Amino acid sequence: MQDEQLLADRFEEHRTHLRAVAYRMLGSLTEADDAVQETWLRLARTDTSDVGNIGGWLTTVTGRVCLDMLRTRRTRHEEPFEADHLPDPVIVSEATPDPENEALLADSVGLALLVVLESLSPAERLAFVLHDMFAMPYEQIAPIVDRTPQTAKKLASQARRRVQGATPNPDLPRQRRVVDAFLTAARGGDFDELLRLLDPDVVLRADAGEAMRVIRGAAAVAGQAETFRRMATTCTIHPAVVNGGAGLVNTLDGTPFSVLAFTVTGDRITSIDILADRDRLTRLDLTAVLA
Repeated sequence: MQDEQLLADRFEEHRTHLRAVAYRMLGSLTEADDAVQETWLRLARTDTSDVGNIGGWLTTVTGRVCLDMLRTRRTRHEEPFEADHLPDPVIVSEATPDPENEALLADSVGLALLVVLESLSPAERLAFVLHDMFAMPYEQIAPIVDRTPQTAKKLASQARRRVQGATPNPDLPRQRRVVDAFLTAARGGDFDELLRLLDPDVVLRADAGEAMRVIRGAAAVAGQAETFRRMATTCTIHPAVVNGGAGLVNTLDGTPFSVLAFTVTGDRITSIDILADRDRLTRLDLTAVLA
């Protein structure tokens, strides 16, 4: 019989890693926690005394749980699947370290990348996440998706092509300079400067709780200059790190109004993701940013 306390201690050693895997797979903090909890329940009722690599075993189980959750989520959608809501953002202060959330985003996983991952098949997403983000060999990924290692490699390769361009510039100070310039242009309603800062193929996604609004192209996004001006002049703006990149938390009369995540490539903004769903905003832990 397994020692329950020893089992619990071994699980806790891997909890942060498992939550990171599940968040990248699901794009939802609540569902990620549910997946980790299900992994614990499966561990508790399984004899793992002969398992040499408990971390690998747990990662495999979490992958299978997430795969099942993704397949269930997609049953109501026709292919190709497009996200109708933004993933949950992970928000930390630029000035105050947050070890738990920093560990969750050890590799920068921007909202734009998570949105693209939503468009992948569950098997593609799992192969890409486990191999490219967590360096799991294809030989270990293959049984999870019921494929050969060669097919698992092909799935990851297909996913890799889809996510190109969605990975943010890791230079946070450089990102912040671009975002600050965007704010200055927004306050002045400067269409030409906004246009200069935006990549020609920029995508703006706005999620206010209903169907997500998507605007593509620099001219169309810069055309929202009046909306940006109102935001920049009526809201209190709090710089923050949103999913590893330069972002903003905006409040109105002390109440969270919106979260903006920017993807910056070079000196151009390639995507702007805006979460303005009041219900979801109230569930975010913004204490460190708003303190």
